[in-house]
Amino acid sequence: MLSLSQHRSLRLLLTGTLCVLFAAPALPCSRVVYLGPAGAVVTGRTMDWTQSMETNLWAFPAGLKRNGNAGSQSLQWQSKYGSLVATCYDSITADGINEKGLTANLLYLSSSIYPQPNPDRPSLSIAAWAQYVLDNYATVAEAVDVLKQEPFQIVSLTMPGGHAGTGHLSISDATGDSAVFEYLDGKLVIHHGKQFTVMTNDPPYDQQLALNGYWKEIGGGVMLPGTERPADRFVRASFYLGEAPQTADETQQIATMFSIIRNVSVPFGAEHPGQPNVAATLWRTVADQQRLTYYFEMTDTPNVFWVELKKLDLSPGQPIRMLPVEAAAVRAGEVSQHFEPAKQFTFMPGGDK
Repeated sequence: MLSLSQHRSLRLLLTGTLCVLFAAPALPCSRVVYLGPAGAVVTGRTMDWTQSMETNLWAFPAGLKRNGNAGSQSLQWQSKYGSLVATCYDSITADGINEKGLTANLLYLSSSIYPQPNPDRPSLSIAAWAQYVLDNYATVAEAVDVLKQEPFQIVSLTMPGGHAGTGHLSISDATGDSAVFEYLDGKLVIHHGKQFTVMTNDPPYDQQLALNGYWKEIGGGVMLPGTERPADRFVRASFYLGEAPQTADETQQIATMFSIIRNVSVPFGAEHPGQPNVAATLWRTVADQQRLTYYFEMTDTPNVFWVELKKLDLSPGQPIRMLPVEAAAVRAGEVSQHFEPAKQFTFMPGGDK
């Protein structure tokens, strides 16, 4: 039971959250991780935005040379693992899975405050943050062990349309481990553990957890918050994830995840004056991290299509390939054979680039 003082604190938190959400230029997305029988791990997410993000899917082999595109001290690396990713404007890795089953999901967080830029430190555009993780790590624990030492500095950017490019990153692996990375007040905050299965946008993650605890206490089975605001989506996703059937059936696992992330999607026309943190869902992904299958759904088309990573040769020396999505015909079924050779894109620049 929450004490009277805790209730009062949460009421203040709720009020403060509303003020942040209605004042901030954040735009929403949601991410959920399902842990099922026999080690099943399925991660789903929505991408919500106010305009087309010109999304395509890219298949990157291992062994690629990368540049973080964040000024004179841009971080450079060579990819250790191949990956399949969904991009925005063919210059931001927003979502994806690598050949080891590690997923990365980049979500908007307007309250992010990054450290003051240090000209002597390696820098990484936030556009490349998710890709860097997919390129270099096989597990969440491995990524956390390195990234908590802050071997580089994240540099924000300006998105098309003038929105500030700030965000937080969630990752999960084939064991079901998860982590959330945020920069708050200039410091890196990491939440690491299998319990961190849901993430939306503002407020910062520790406040999302507190709000979710409040709704659990008052009885989520009786009443759930129903708006499109990030805090409400977090509560609904958490509740329905807890209600999800524990099934070993692959089809049911994927269907279960889609049912949850569709529930927390934002319908077309839901944008309202004074609520800049609400935008329609443009697409959804579901990653089966044991079977290495990546499902994709555009919300303005009637079908789901998917890619089996084992049908993509992601070994070093193989070509980069791209699957047109938004500008392509409606797709359905397994589509690995439709990827086309492509040149490596440049990440959207951050910092003084």
